Amino acid sequence: MPAEKRKATFVKMDNTKRQKLQAVKEGKRERVEGWLQDVVAEQRKEKKDLKFNKQRLRFLSQTQKIKQGSEGVVYWMNRDHRVQDNWALIYAQQLALEEKLPLHICFCLVVPQNSELATIRHFGFMLGGLEEVAKDCSALDIQFHLLQGSAGELLPGFVADWSFGAVVTDFSPLRTPLQWVEEVKKGLPCDIPFIQLVSGVVNELVSGLVNELVSGLVNELVSGLVNELVSGLVKFLPNQKTTHSPHPLLSFQPVDWAEALSSLEVDRTVEEVDWAKSGTAAGIAMLESFIDLRLKNFATQRNNPNSSAVSQLSPWIRFGHLSAQRVVLQVKCCGKSAGESVSSFTEELVVRRELTDNFCYYNPSYDSVKGANDWAQKTLKDHAKDPRPYVYTREQLEKAQTHDKLWNAAQYQMVIEGKMHGFLRMYWAKKILEWTSSPEGALSIAIYLNDRYELDGQDPNGFVGK
Repeated sequence: MPAEKRKATFVKMDNTKRQKLQAVKEGKRERVEGWLQDVVAEQRKEKKDLKFNKQRLRFLSQTQKIKQGSEGVVYWMNRDHRVQDNWALIYAQQLALEEKLPLHICFCLVVPQNSELATIRHFGFMLGGLEEVAKDCSALDIQFHLLQGSAGELLPGFVADWSFGAVVTDFSPLRTPLQWVEEVKKGLPCDIPFIQLVSGVVNELVSGLVNELVSGLVNELVSGLVNELVSGLVKFLPNQKTTHSPHPLLSFQPVDWAEALSSLEVDRTVEEVDWAKSGTAAGIAMLESFIDLRLKNFATQRNNPNSSAVSQLSPWIRFGHLSAQRVVLQVKCCGKSAGESVSSFTEELVVRRELTDNFCYYNPSYDSVKGANDWAQKTLKDHAKDPRPYVYTREQLEKAQTHDKLWNAAQYQMVIEGKMHGFLRMYWAKKILEWTSSPEGALSIAIYLNDRYELDGQDPNGFVGK
């Protein structure tokens, strides 16, 4: 069966299988499809007594105390669309347990109006993952709520209607999610604790490396940081079945997912892809296939588009179906025989991704030429008037109507399959700069094409580089 089509198999683990599972994890015993799901499930059982790292907390409200008479704690799901391996949700559940209150999860589904970037490819993948979240919530007796509209308009009223005592959310460095958080902060009553979790390995408080990331000195700066960060990774606490039920008078309507999908006012000409199934289970299955089939070639072949060596995990990480921390933990735990590929993959996923978050958080012009270093802006300005043998419009580029067959093939794959090999993305972007009349125009076109067609688009990685 092709690795891309693998599906995770869920098997209930008993104690008699643990030694066999350890051998499978270490590669000493033959692995059968679905083995990684078993490994992850067993690891979660082992971590019930770990304490939460409260250094991740950021109180956005003046108060930190839940008032008496509250009817629950709500986790506002934003970036991390998963139930397990979710630090914000872990904290929300611990808070609910401490206060003897039921836990709720809500997601605010908002489609930008008149946006060329709102496509069924992205929203379909997102809703599929959220449907899995709702099923996982049901198994844990956690109520999941899908609010259709902006968080700033709906969430404060939702909190008031349900008499929630606290709101917990996750962190994204991009402009729009940051604006959502500010709008919710302004709308919530001052006596409701509003807490944000910074879940990154290198969190956004590390600000000194921003410009160096863009200038290409990242390897020099973080060569010693990788081992320090990864050695400090703590395995996740599991989210467990809740012990407190909502008030019986509070009505709860399950989500009609088919209706939610069909009612979306999005561009349906950019169709969903068939190689990537949304949700955490499918993401773990893809991670399993990477560890088994491609990881061993990553260090030497990852820049070769003709070689099957890359993880293909970016859609699941972008939509929060997989935690980057979980991915690194399993690669280091189960892929030890891959040697150099493990360290190469870890550096690329953890350090570059986290520093990209830093760049977007600290640089308000992350999607503009003005966000580049001074030397880069000067170089672009100095060469702005250079002769250009070929100049293409956005429409020509979008339709892959250039003289360059390789570029056209890469663009066509992006449009049809929603993906492009990372090494080709660099070539693709450089050629757009070469074939347009200005750096500003080139960046605008590149962001538009990437965010409209790439399944992992509209993510910090797209603004800084893969």
